[in-house]
Amino acid sequence: MRAKLRLAKMYLKIFNIRQDTLHKVTTYLAKSHSKIVIEDLCVSGMLRNRRVARAIADVGFYEFRRQLEYKCRWYGSQLVMAPRRFPSSKLCSGCGHKKKEISLSEREYVCEECGVRIDRDLNAALNLVAASWSETLNACGEDVRLGGSTRPVEQTSVKQELNISQGP
Repeated sequence: MRAKLRLAKMYLKIFNIRQDTLHKVTTYLAKSHSKIVIEDLCVSGMLRNRRVARAIADVGFYEFRRQLEYKCRWYGSQLVMAPRRFPSSKLCSGCGHKKKEISLSEREYVCEECGVRIDRDLNAALNLVAASWSETLNACGEDVRLGGSTRPVEQTSVKQELNISQGP
């Protein structure tokens, strides 16, 4: 009975440490950054991988997202959510080339098109930042990105002015 009580106290202590850390991190992010970009992850799919399931379950992705959403509203930050199917790890942040497959063991992204070599996580982060830029429209109302590409697309714009006739 004493061992169960000790174990329960230890689990409670670990839970409280995780909650405190989660609150501190989300508060720091929301206060110190005007724009935060996160991915909408398929956590249930990641939990099916038995090698990483326990670690993912302990992290509490949903709670992190929930706290970040309301704290961004409190502190006036913008929270951008990349769609679930956005290929942030498969796109080259240099040229926009998309790989068909990339395994979890590949920690460095190597582009076959432009030859860029970059850390996989840094590449995904750069792609998420580029995706957050694509949410804005240019002055003429055109989307600055085309077809999910992370590279800017040059488009011809027509200046939109009012046609006021000069007659009496």
